[in-house]
Amino acid sequence: MPELPEVETYRRFLDEVILHQPITAFEVRDAHVLGTDEDTLRQRLVGQHVTGTRRIGKNCFLELSDGSALALHFGMTGDVNAYRYDHDAPRFTRVALHLADGMRVAFIDPRKFGRIRHAESVDHYQKAKKLGPDALEVTAAHLQQKLGAKKMMIKPLLLDQSITAGLGNWIVDEVLFQAKIHPERRANSLTGKDFTALQAAIQLVLSTAIGHEATYRHFPASFLIHAREWDDSATPGTEQHRFCPRHPKVEIEKSYVGGRATYICPRCQPAPSAIE
Repeated sequence: MPELPEVETYRRFLDEVILHQPITAFEVRDAHVLGTDEDTLRQRLVGQHVTGTRRIGKNCFLELSDGSALALHFGMTGDVNAYRYDHDAPRFTRVALHLADGMRVAFIDPRKFGRIRHAESVDHYQKAKKLGPDALEVTAAHLQQKLGAKKMMIKPLLLDQSITAGLGNWIVDEVLFQAKIHPERRANSLTGKDFTALQAAIQLVLSTAIGHEATYRHFPASFLIHAREWDDSATPGTEQHRFCPRHPKVEIEKSYVGGRATYICPRCQPAPSAIE
């Protein structure tokens, strides 16, 4: 599923291929991914050009010359690519924007859970969808102000897109591991130091993921992600990826918090009963 790091990679790609190119045609191969009707999209897009790209959480935006925006949400399997000729169109291309230089930008989505919508503006879309600030821009003060009085467990709160936009399941686990906070800690038990550690961990995890263009096997061995049954690239040919990178004899534990698969180090992230 495309998370914030993948979407930021998509945004940067779009920034390179689509800026300031007049849109000459709006090609729809499968209207299932349209969140705004096809005729309206065609009327609002053709003749415009993209003046900039933005991202809020997992949402990517093409800002148009009339001040409105095209909002792209990638669902479970969405992606973008560019091609020039029909026979080069990527498999599962659902929509293509034709540009004046002959290039075409494809919205690809095998499972068709992604959506393309027209928005009055990026800010209007953010308010309508009740999205909080982007996770890369969130401050420790914001986290403490929004969460510090809540009695809920911290992990589900960090997954709430109205509080912080862009933190998915594996990212929250990684953030909590890096910040040494148990996912079942009640938010109101966290200190100012804890919120500072959370914000720093969010920056670390997201900047690392974006820097590696979301290629998780290239993440540092110090990251918990290698224990998520995905790969053993941090310690090839061994089972060491199943153990805490800080404490090589402590095995990573898997449980479910708020119905979501959750990975922790029991030594780095002491259970709430041990600290509250």
